[in-house]
Amino acid sequence: MTESLKRGMRTSDLARVAGYSVQQIRNLERDEVLPPAARSDAGYRIYDAVHLESALAYRALAAGVGPVEAKVMVRAAHTRPATEVLALLDAAHARLDTERRELALAQHAAAAISAEPLGDTRPSDAMSIAELAGALGVRASTLRHWDAEDLVVPGRAGAGGPRRYSPTDVRDARIVHQLRLAGYRIPDLRRVLPRLRGARGHAELSVALAARGENIGARALALLDAAAPLRSLIGREGTTGTAVAARGVRRA
Repeated sequence: MTESLKRGMRTSDLARVAGYSVQQIRNLERDEVLPPAARSDAGYRIYDAVHLESALAYRALAAGVGPVEAKVMVRAAHTRPATEVLALLDAAHARLDTERRELALAQHAAAAISAEPLGDTRPSDAMSIAELAGALGVRASTLRHWDAEDLVVPGRAGAGGPRRYSPTDVRDARIVHQLRLAGYRIPDLRRVLPRLRGARGHAELSVALAARGENIGARALALLDAAAPLRSLIGREGTTGTAVAARGVRRA
């Protein structure tokens, strides 16, 4: 591969090594994730180590932060000072750290909540929407949204009357609140909650939260994989758009 890099790679060579299709490589160059390729006398694209490192960095970053942000970061590595690129990477790591800490809190709280015995309940044990919103520290509009999304659907005090949250509803609302803090989206919660209300609710909740933890870990490893090619890019001289243009390289 070192010899291939010295000679220059064709589009198909770069695609094979980077794990992309030929069209994806062309798309990445079009989107300026890859610097403009040089051209042979016959007009074929010629790629080098910078292009390979750019493709590898993007591939790992896309798994860690998503394709849109990954493109921003790799473009920055070509055109912006190293401090700005490092700031983007630090921000990505910080978000993952926040997610991990919130997940730990959610695991502890949701396990305790789902294991609480409800015992005998009475109508007077129900809470109004204002009381529950205050207890959770959320807006009443948030509880109305959860109702509309069939996450926590309370009873009513008569036809068309105000919402009344039973102890079971309150427990569900507390679990939803913790899972939302842990980053769960509404569609995810719709799939999880029906299982939580069954006999295996606590076990299902543990599995769901563990899956979230695995996702965070996978994204953290992806950022780690991106570190080496990204470090090589920001450590190179002459890889910015200005420097490429100054060498007379024509765009594809």
